Amino acid sequence: QVQLVESGGGLVQPGGSLRLSCAASGIAFSVYAMAWYRQAPGKQRELVATITSGGRTNYADSVKGRFTISRENAKNTVYLQMSSLKPEDTAVYLCNAVAQGRDYWGKGTLVTVSS
Repeated sequence: QVQLVESGGGLVQPGGSLRLSCAASGIAFSVYAMAWYRQAPGKQRELVATITSGGRTNYADSVKGRFTISRENAKNTVYLQMSSLKPEDTAVYLCNAVAQGRDYWGKGTLVTVSS
């Protein structure tokens, strides 16, 4: 059974930092491209960052220079380090794994940026 479990969300003040984690099980993690998406209330799901199986990364313009995606294949985990957080970063952050025609999603972790 495939599972993607996100953690690390919470309430943070503007300008603060958080690190999200997504632990995968039931897949050959190292061959999967991984991504973080987010969905704010009343808005469409938005791609935040991606990392290929080879470690190449890409970011949405809205988070470039503030967020860093990374992966640790030995732990079957992908991370999203978020800094200089803004109220508009408030959303549920979801983990996604794609490879070999398969596409898996976690249930998400809520990030709230507010003073």
